[in-house]
Amino acid sequence: MKASLDWLAATGAAYEPGPGRSGTAQLRHYSARFRVWGEGPPLVLIPGLAGGMHLVGPIARVLSKHYQVISYQLRGDDDCFALRRTFGVADMVEDLNELMDWFGLERPVVMGVSFGGVLGLELAIRRPGRMQSLILQGVGPRFERGLLQRVAGLVLSRYPLPSDNPFVNQFFNLFFGGKQQPGPLFDFVTWQCWQTDQGVMAQRFNLVERIDFANRLSAVRVPTLALAGERDLFVSALGLKELTDGLPRARSVQLPDCGHLAFVTHPERVAQEVRDFLATHGA
Repeated sequence: MKASLDWLAATGAAYEPGPGRSGTAQLRHYSARFRVWGEGPPLVLIPGLAGGMHLVGPIARVLSKHYQVISYQLRGDDDCFALRRTFGVADMVEDLNELMDWFGLERPVVMGVSFGGVLGLELAIRRPGRMQSLILQGVGPRFERGLLQRVAGLVLSRYPLPSDNPFVNQFFNLFFGGKQQPGPLFDFVTWQCWQTDQGVMAQRFNLVERIDFANRLSAVRVPTLALAGERDLFVSALGLKELTDGLPRARSVQLPDCGHLAFVTHPERVAQEVRDFLATHGA
């Protein structure tokens, strides 16, 4: 344990955006830990399926130079026993809406990565006036099933695995969109992903498997930026096009040489696209 903590202090801290301001928002169904970095227009950053708000550290670090970045732990991140109570995407969207109320945010910019993008998009559909702009990275109109997803569903839902399991670490490697050399970045991603309970990851995979936004996208009224890496195994070029074609006010950008974890591996590039978009569409 001490070696792990020493590693995190020495290496993982390089990907953190700094201490910022931390606290806990007492929501109706759970206590949501949050962190706030930077000053400026508020930008709510929703983390993905695994890794929590620590995994979005690289993109939060860059964005916090221009915005007040607010991120939080999703339901289940800090308490896997929350799964004893049945809840779905709609409930997690209401958690997000309640968190924004808790901060007193009327119409902030909302940015979601991966599973967090699903929540952001669902919020925009259900509450059209709740945000100023929407930014999505690693989100398509539906969950594109393939070998990766089938393996994830099988492994994460049925077998208890140690956090250093080499097979599943290679599964995380696929999120990079190609072979990632061993080193601090790969270690940071696998470490942070394993901080999310295996059962929580499986539950979130099950939730997104049932999502299909195709016939509901016209309900989104806010300007939307959709980003996807050209090597993203979850969002194909066709899926990205279908998503933006269905959104009334959308712009799409395919990020060259990036995978699903572009917000970790290429935060400067992602942040620049965000800044260019918001310069035109507010914030």
